[in-house]
Amino acid sequence: MNQSLPKLAKRIRSELNDLQIVTERAQQVWKRSKTLSDDAYVDSAALNLHGFYSGLEKLFELVASAVDNFKPTGAEWHQELLKQMATELTNVRPAVISKEMMDKLDEYRRFRHIVRSVYTFKLDAGRMNQLVVNLADLYEQARRELLLFADFLDQRARDPEE
Repeated sequence: MNQSLPKLAKRIRSELNDLQIVTERAQQVWKRSKTLSDDAYVDSAALNLHGFYSGLEKLFELVASAVDNFKPTGAEWHQELLKQMATELTNVRPAVISKEMMDKLDEYRRFRHIVRSVYTFKLDAGRMNQLVVNLADLYEQARRELLLFADFLDQRARDPEE
């Protein structure tokens, strides 16, 4: 049995708990930003949106290294990694996430890049609102898809010939 696969499955399940917390925090501080008209809450929401995508990307990097034995490099590696996770690798693994999930997550990837690249007072509140509003459903979809993948990892570890 490949011992790294159950460890990765366990890590995925653990990270999902942290992603749920980040999701809830983003929603809470975004609501406060609207109620209190306080830019500090906008900044906090942006940071939590950043953390949401970064947490998922960290898992994707682990899958790329431990399962695919290939992690993209170069200027577009973040985008390539996302595409890699939505692609089935014949005789290696199913797609980690659906194409639909990939498209949705790409918005969060691009937003994370903006958070890293510009001052927070220049963020587009309308775009942030849409990201926060969609976050709970996106988290639930990511949770379902990643739990299925974690189950695949556990099964592959038990029956490596499948």
